[in-house]
Amino acid sequence: MEWKKSYDHWMSSSALDAELREELLHITDENELADRFYRDLEFGTAGLRGVIGAGSNRMNIHTVDRATRGFAAHLLKVSSAPSCAIGYDSRIKSKVFAKVAAAALAAAGVQVWLYSELMPTPMLSFAVRYLHCDGGIVITASHNPAKYNGYKAYGPDGCQLNIEDSEKVMAFIEKEEMIAAQMPDFDALVNEGKIRYIGEDILNAYYNMIASLSLSKPAVTTSVVYSPLNGTGNKPVRHMLERLGNIQVTVVPEQELPDGNFPTCPYPNPEIHEAMRLSTELAKKIGADFCLATDPDCDRVGVGVVTDDGVRLITGNEMGVLLFDYICRMRTKNGTMPKNAAAIKTVVTSGMAARVAEKYKVEMFDLLTGFKFIGEQIGKWEAEGEEERFIFGFEESYGYLSGNAVRDKDAVNASMLICEMAAYYKAEGKTLLEALDALYEEYGYYRSELVNMAFEGAAGMAQMNAIIDGVRKQPPVEFAGIAVVKAIDYQNDETGLPKSNMLRFFLADKSEIVVRPSGTEPKLKLYVTASADSAENCKKTAAKLAECCRKLATV
Repeated sequence: MEWKKSYDHWMSSSALDAELREELLHITDENELADRFYRDLEFGTAGLRGVIGAGSNRMNIHTVDRATRGFAAHLLKVSSAPSCAIGYDSRIKSKVFAKVAAAALAAAGVQVWLYSELMPTPMLSFAVRYLHCDGGIVITASHNPAKYNGYKAYGPDGCQLNIEDSEKVMAFIEKEEMIAAQMPDFDALVNEGKIRYIGEDILNAYYNMIASLSLSKPAVTTSVVYSPLNGTGNKPVRHMLERLGNIQVTVVPEQELPDGNFPTCPYPNPEIHEAMRLSTELAKKIGADFCLATDPDCDRVGVGVVTDDGVRLITGNEMGVLLFDYICRMRTKNGTMPKNAAAIKTVVTSGMAARVAEKYKVEMFDLLTGFKFIGEQIGKWEAEGEEERFIFGFEESYGYLSGNAVRDKDAVNASMLICEMAAYYKAEGKTLLEALDALYEEYGYYRSELVNMAFEGAAGMAQMNAIIDGVRKQPPVEFAGIAVVKAIDYQNDETGLPKSNMLRFFLADKSEIVVRPSGTEPKLKLYVTASADSAENCKKTAAKLAECCRKLATV
């Protein structure tokens, strides 16, 4: 009962927040207490993410304060006068946690720049770079259910911390007491100028940057239904679509205003049908050309197109390929395609993108899952004076980026491009789906499936790790009767990429399977990419491989 020591330490602390103490006093289930205290909430490469509540394995003011004290120590190590930008989303306690983090940093001697209201994650990345900060923090749990919140840490390049820096921060955090004797006074630090608010000038600079990424002005009026899923996208996305012009926007009223309870959308992830349901219903009702929804921190965007049979959702891989082809097409047409143009995708993203890159003579880079790796590669080009090479980066999980001023996926950027692309094809008499079908005819048929297996609590984590270890020790020789012709273990293989707990299998029919744990959720993810000579054969192969993966994950 090691958890009991941690629990007793919390309850014996005179500095324990009164609300959290009261919460713990009302818990009588030992299994519940054990889950809250069996470990400290881990600061990994994606920062913190966990269920909101009392306990060392929960998101609360003490775990946020402790992590920030460790991050402050790291910033003071790399700079004699460090500064840090902070943003937050619409989630429960996001603003509270942002103020706790700001106070902890400022009290430690770090100059803080804080957004005065909720903002998309990409706008935090932009602010870090614009203000020449040494780091950044955004309080968000992205697309997790309402009971979660999280904490992403950024470096001076505007990317989420790399593996090396994350480990350094973790080492500093481990030296910090879980519950500080006294938490600093936020208001006093604001009055002293140690915490400053980010002004309109930076918002306008961001909007001007996004506007500069537009590739064509809509020639015909295009109707779109938009949902910010009760998150941060409402103002920025609508501002950019109004600025783009000729885009008729109807907002889903139930999901317009910020609400961390996500009352109409228990899982606010535009990758899933339920999150898009109200958008698709409204789009069909009013006869819109398409609908789009951004997740709560507005770094991902999902799209559905109205058809005679309803609304068909476009997958992250499909939208990535549509955008990539559109960007290449328009840059070529406009004469703005850079010399030695380059694009970036992740290893779990559709191989169809490589076919597009080949056509337009764009060099394609395959990187590990996680948008920070895309941002880091842009940074390498920047250091070499070649950042203009970059024209597009994307991942299958609905993350896209077409500029280099932000170093994280940006749904404000992507929403603008999607709308102008839809208008471009509408002027040609095509819907986005018809444009996609034309790309399949040109580049071949690809279909992707994602098998998600959830594992909650300590027992679940152990089970998930056992499954991955089992696959690693005894790699499959076939999937659904299709032979494995090559396998890569990114934890042990000399690929030139950072070590990662990920396995990739190449099959004889050019299909692929990737197995990895989520970096942000207690899930095992199995990615299926099928390739075939027709849409029907591709669908059948993907279904067979997905079913095989489900069985693999339950062994």
